[in-house]
Amino acid sequence: MDRQYRIALYMRLSKEEGNPEEESGSIRTQRILLRGFVEAHFEGYRLYEFRDDGYSGTNLNRPGVSGMLDMVRASALDCIIVKDFSRFSRDYIELGSYLEQIFPFMGIRFISINDHYDSDRCMGHAGELDFCFRNLLYDLYSKDLSVKVKSSLAAGKARGRYISANCPFGYEKDPGDRHMLVVAEDEAEIVRRIFDMTLEGMTSARIAGILNAEGIRTPAEFKREKSGKGQKGKGKSMWAAGTICAILRNQVYTGDMVYGKTWKEEVGGRNLARPRSQWKVFPNHHMPVISREVFDRVQRGRGRKHVSAGGDRHPLSGFLTCACCGRNLYIRKSREPYFCCPGLSVSAGGGCVRRLDAERTGQFVLNAVRQRAESTADAHKLWKKREQELAERIKAVRAERKKILAGRAALKRERVENYQGYTEKKRAGEIGKPAEEYQRIQRDLDGREQELERLLWENKEKEAFLEEQLSKKKDRAELLVYCEMDILRRNTVQRLIRKIMVRDDSHLEIFWNEDAAII
Repeated sequence: MDRQYRIALYMRLSKEEGNPEEESGSIRTQRILLRGFVEAHFEGYRLYEFRDDGYSGTNLNRPGVSGMLDMVRASALDCIIVKDFSRFSRDYIELGSYLEQIFPFMGIRFISINDHYDSDRCMGHAGELDFCFRNLLYDLYSKDLSVKVKSSLAAGKARGRYISANCPFGYEKDPGDRHMLVVAEDEAEIVRRIFDMTLEGMTSARIAGILNAEGIRTPAEFKREKSGKGQKGKGKSMWAAGTICAILRNQVYTGDMVYGKTWKEEVGGRNLARPRSQWKVFPNHHMPVISREVFDRVQRGRGRKHVSAGGDRHPLSGFLTCACCGRNLYIRKSREPYFCCPGLSVSAGGGCVRRLDAERTGQFVLNAVRQRAESTADAHKLWKKREQELAERIKAVRAERKKILAGRAALKRERVENYQGYTEKKRAGEIGKPAEEYQRIQRDLDGREQELERLLWENKEKEAFLEEQLSKKKDRAELLVYCEMDILRRNTVQRLIRKIMVRDDSHLEIFWNEDAAII
């Protein structure tokens, strides 16, 4: 052929099929097919390759397509070749617009190998009946497949299957079941340390600085190392405050699987965030890295970002509440740090706290902790009381489990009775409605059985937690720690105090945690 073509080869693999971390086999196969076609039908050509590995074909918002169309607009291409129409677009209206209007106007020849389509032979017209039907089917297939895939994934998640290809830091896929998570102890140890440092009052930025100073590997480095791809082309990554915050707020570390955080308005649209209240949780899905108690304490303590003059959070930040407006007090950094109410800046303030000396308040709370510890005359008597309470709670949990097991046994009897009733009606010649009724009852029984299994799991977890608490010996030595404490630490406040109501600088009311050791 006399004409010197500037040819673009376009390849795409959908995100449902592809692996974004490496070039997929399908992309390599498409490249071989396209290059072979060019070698057989063209001479003196110049090739340009564009690919989108892991992108949906339902719209053209793809980097490879965007780069190719930029060259079209710059009149830098003469021909585009694809394996089939669906590689370029599954939207038949959008595809038809390009083939019938845009590409002919720009002088672009379009070739689809598997569809035996060449715009030079069609004179720029794509109105043939088979062409229209084929691309309509591509569009309908894409949308139908997307709905089916999403429904399948949602059903799998509801049954407790972990669907995502990537594991949270601290976990890895179970070798025996790729839909289950197991603890990766080398990573989980770092996660536990992050939670411990947070309970000690350290900020996320300081925790990240400590981990970087100690040369602790980041989640990205762990992932590259375990995938066997090394760090080719990548420098050493660093811990950041955002990474620490993401770990601290991830409920997966309590053993729960959380899903349904995003949704799409339409097939091919962008992900939209759902409010936290609409997230779906599969409780006790896998082994926890940290206890729920630790996770809840961290969430309560992370509500305020105000920092003291020393750089770390004040032990009482997030615990002091204005009795007038109910807002949490925040600390003002100065030569003599003090707490004040944010209500003063948004309204007249009224009786809101204007100035509460931080050092004096800390000393007041420290003295209150000491007095509360000293008021317990006999540590053994205290523990005996708590031991008795725990034993009663364990007894109640076991009684509850007996009821759940009795309900499960009754459910099995209902299944047998339902089946017997169905077979009797079937023998009597009543085939239609009895079968529908039988299936309806079976579905109801299945749902009730799943709920009973969930309650049974929670019951066993509750008993294990209470037995663990019962095994922890509380004696006089623990109380003496509080009696002799000379510095108020944040982890002490988090363990013992729920909130402190402040009326003015001389009227503070402490609300203690019900499960605190010295109560």
